[in-house]
Amino acid sequence: MNFDDIIYVLCLLSCVGAGKYVKNIEGESQRKLICTLFGLVVAFIVSGWHILHCIISAFLGALAVVYVHPSKTHLITFVIMFAYLAFFRLAHVFGFTNPPGPTNMIQMVLTLKVSGVAFEKASSWKKLKQREQELSGNKPAEKELVEISDYDVELQSIDIIGIFQYSFNYIGVLTGPYYRYRTYRDYFETPFKDYAPCVETTVENLKFAAIYSVIYATVDYIWPLSYALSPEFYERSFIYRFWYIWPAFLIFRMRIYAGLCLSECVCNMAGFGAYPEESDATNGEGPRKQYLHLKRDADKRSYNFNTIVNIRVKEVEKCFTLREGMKHWNVCVQYWLAVNIYRQFPSKKYRTAVTLLCSAYWHGFRPGHYFCLLGAASYVTVEDIWQKLVAKEATGLKRLIIDYMFWFAKSCIGYNYLGTAFMLVSFSNIWNFYSSIYHVGYIAWFLMLASGLVLTKRKTTISVKNK
Repeated sequence: MNFDDIIYVLCLLSCVGAGKYVKNIEGESQRKLICTLFGLVVAFIVSGWHILHCIISAFLGALAVVYVHPSKTHLITFVIMFAYLAFFRLAHVFGFTNPPGPTNMIQMVLTLKVSGVAFEKASSWKKLKQREQELSGNKPAEKELVEISDYDVELQSIDIIGIFQYSFNYIGVLTGPYYRYRTYRDYFETPFKDYAPCVETTVENLKFAAIYSVIYATVDYIWPLSYALSPEFYERSFIYRFWYIWPAFLIFRMRIYAGLCLSECVCNMAGFGAYPEESDATNGEGPRKQYLHLKRDADKRSYNFNTIVNIRVKEVEKCFTLREGMKHWNVCVQYWLAVNIYRQFPSKKYRTAVTLLCSAYWHGFRPGHYFCLLGAASYVTVEDIWQKLVAKEATGLKRLIIDYMFWFAKSCIGYNYLGTAFMLVSFSNIWNFYSSIYHVGYIAWFLMLASGLVLTKRKTTISVKNK
């Protein structure tokens, strides 16, 4: 770990420790103010004066959310926030000093938060207009009238201060998780945090964070990624070079797992994102059922932190396909991408590709991000073809064998092969490494695609003839 990493981890741990104090502050306004000030202090510690990037972009985005017409606010805010993200990463081109890595993480989360508010506001405005038209008789009502909540109305009058406080709330300011403005509002307006199992959940997550950290440190010491860039590495056998993708991506996974677990701990200790079981809270979205009436007897409820789950490690490791694995990885960001990009994009044919392209852009402009994330889109296409060919109708032992073949392919190519490109970052590093193992991942992918298309066509022809 370098010095920036140490400071970063210490700041995360301080945020975890602050949770018990913050939760007990009386007065909604005072608690909001302290959470915002603490968030700004933490951001300044890891960023220095580069924090001005975050403040300026949040202010510009907030102006768009507040003053642009609700029918267009999501589009304008999205463009502003993602354009500033590009400027932020290309600061050196304009003569500015490149911000440190932790500031990049803050800016990434900020981009999702501010543009997410705009998407929420636009969606609520559409619901309000539709309800208004139905009640006035200008539009035929559906089977049921559009359901409108107080939150939908509240969003239409959200102000710049509210967005700023939400953006720099110390909970999630460093690494997320992404959460909706509604989740932020509920934290201050509901008593759920007072009865949630905060300490128990935090301790449990800290245990896992410690385990992931030990594995990360051990594997990184024995098989460092830097060795894969050294001349000595390319003198080793092909089998060794190909095998190296396994420890290389294991290092990356354990580092990410530890960081995401710690960021969940920040929420857990403060009781942030805790909802009663009856509310049917889901990752990123929060409650899907009516829940405000549960405040009356909040002390009699059982609670969970489903809203702020960052990653489901067991499912990531055990699932059989990459498509399923992506759903369990960085879950709240996946929710943002699904709701605001995938479902909003007009062409169903290109939704997956556009969503992964947006994800790659959000992660950064380095070639490794595009090799990995756009490669994942291609891999999922092949995976889907073969799922329909061999797995869809298989049962029993045959299905089990097929599932584990998919699991091995997912782990080898979907995770390790493509994930290594994400870590190698530059085109030259990626090309040298992939060339040393003769691009076997891409060759295997091409052969599986070609044979899958041929077999699919043959199966379709036989099916037509039988009819």
